[in-house]
Amino acid sequence: MLSLIYSSVATRSLDDDDLAGLLAQSRRANERNDITGVLLFRNGYFLQLLEGPDQAVRDKMATIKHDERHTKVTVLTEELIEERQFPEWTMGYPAEDTDVEQAPGYRTTFEDLDAGDGTQFSSLPALRELIRWFRPAGR
Repeated sequence: MLSLIYSSVATRSLDDDDLAGLLAQSRRANERNDITGVLLFRNGYFLQLLEGPDQAVRDKMATIKHDERHTKVTVLTEELIEERQFPEWTMGYPAEDTDVEQAPGYRTTFEDLDAGDGTQFSSLPALRELIRWFRPAGR
């Protein structure tokens, strides 16, 4: 099974209705393809962890790279995993009342990712910790 984390920049401003539509669309498509994960959106930046069968995750990434809502799509990590981190989720994003500022590895921007050469990012430990913070309790 493949776990992949990417970041991207929204090509336009997205309101709550846009995000709800994106979430519903992602849930349907990901359920059909046995993909789970977590989607984070903040200040115009997407950060998403996808996990599932290798080819399904790669196909999803190809779709995302051609999605008009995204630009600067950058794969941050790819790793083979034995067990899903988000087995009960198809997608999720933090609610407005989530105190994300308390999350380990919290950041207000992903601008440092733009400077990466695509092979290694100094912020990976913070990103992994932030993703883990969204894991359901008890896992």
